[in-house]
This record gives sequence, structure tokens and C-alpha cells, in this order.
Amino acid sequence: MRVVLTRPRPEARRWARALAARGHEVVLLPLIDIGPAPDPGALERAWAALPDRQAAMFVSGNAVQGFFAAAGGRAWPAATRAWSPGPGTSQALVAAGVAPARIDAPPAEAAQFDSEALWPVIESQLRAGLRVLLVRGAGADGRPAGRDWLAVRLQQAGVHVDTVAAYARRMPSVGAEDLAQAQRSAGDGSVWLFSSSESIANLRRLLPQQDWSRACAIATHERIAQAAREAGFGVVCPSRPAQADVVAALESFG
Repeated sequence: MRVVLTRPRPEARRWARALAARGHEVVLLPLIDIGPAPDPGALERAWAALPDRQAAMFVSGNAVQGFFAAAGGRAWPAATRAWSPGPGTSQALVAAGVAPARIDAPPAEAAQFDSEALWPVIESQLRAGLRVLLVRGAGADGRPAGRDWLAVRLQQAGVHVDTVAAYARRMPSVGAEDLAQAQRSAGDGSVWLFSSSESIANLRRLLPQQDWSRACAIATHERIAQAAREAGFGVVCPSRPAQADVVAALESFG
């Protein structure tokens, strides 16, 4: 099976090795570029205030890596929880030195890994007046950007939410050869793997006239699957984001 990997390049390479080991042909077409935090000073201030936060919520492994790159030798505060939406982020936290006992995340058997699945796990920790740090990526304007579902729920519970951007998401530089490969992959039986709605939006900007009705996609969340359907992908298969689940979904196309 030919698979088009759209993740940022470092992640895509790791997935490419795993898929190639199972005999799949891999096309690397990163549709999001990950850059450094737009405001290093904001990260420094966030680290300085971290011991006074009940918890820090990390939206992704990229958020973990960007945040800890600014640690400056600091250790994770003993009284601060680390909230994670799923196993990939949890693994990144452990790799960064956070004790597993300090991490709250959805159970391994959760149908999806996102803020909604995390909420029942952390709700009992909350009380009015607590302060929580939300660590996420920045959009094209350099400001923290992303879904606000969890921030809204926390604020409704009387929790004060501070937000910091630990990395920047950017439109990648895509050459003519990559665009030609993308056009071929729209109708040659390739399966596209999407882990972000933003990657689909970037693809549509790059190829606004492309017909995707003959293309197949695996999406690692129902919101992402809906974005692929709206883009015109003919077959869209939602999957849990764990590698084993994605591989099973991919091989179901065979």
C-alpha cells in the first residue's frame, strides 16, 4: 500500500520507518512545518510561574518538546500536574522527565484521545481560584491558537487559564515535484494519513482546484475526518491515533 504521510517532517520520518517495515511504500508530504516558539520570553515567564500552577495542559508532543526546550535546567515542580490528551503526549512528557504519577491522561481504552476524553479524568481536581497553564502552538500571527473547548470548560469551573505558545505551526515550503506527487496521489490508490485538520486546510490552499473524489484518507479524529470529507475525499476512515490502530485501518484498505 502506498501511504502519503502529512505529519511534520520529524514525526513523518518515524512513521515512515514503521510503515516501511511492514512493507508499505511511503510518500513524505509534510503539510505543517513546526518552528520555534514566537516569544521565548513568554516561555521563560511560564516556567517561572509553573510552581504556582495546579496543572499544565499540553496539547501535543510538539508542545511538550517546545516547552521543555526552554526549561533552562529547571525540574518539573513537585506539586504541578501535567495534563495530556493522549499517549503520544504522555510519552513525550515522560521522556522530558515528568514522573508518570504526575501525568493525567485519558485511559488507554478511550475511544478518542482529546480534551473531551481528558475532562472526566481531571474534573475532580478543579475548584474555583486555581490557575492552569495551557501549552499549545501559535498560528500564523504568532499568537497561541487552537481549540478552546478545554479552556472554556475550565473557566466555567472558575479556574484561571494562562496560555503560552511553545512552538509555531507554519505552512510548509512545497516544491513543484511535491505538488505533482500530491496530484498523482489523488487518484492512484494512495491512502492519505491526516493527523491535523490544519494539514488538510494547507493542502486545499496548495491545490485549490484538485479533485479528491477518488482519494482515500485515514484521519486520527472525527473532526479531522470531517475536514477530509469537506475537502472532497471520496473515502475517509476515522482511526484512533495510536500507531497500531492507524496501521490496522490502513491495512483494512487492502
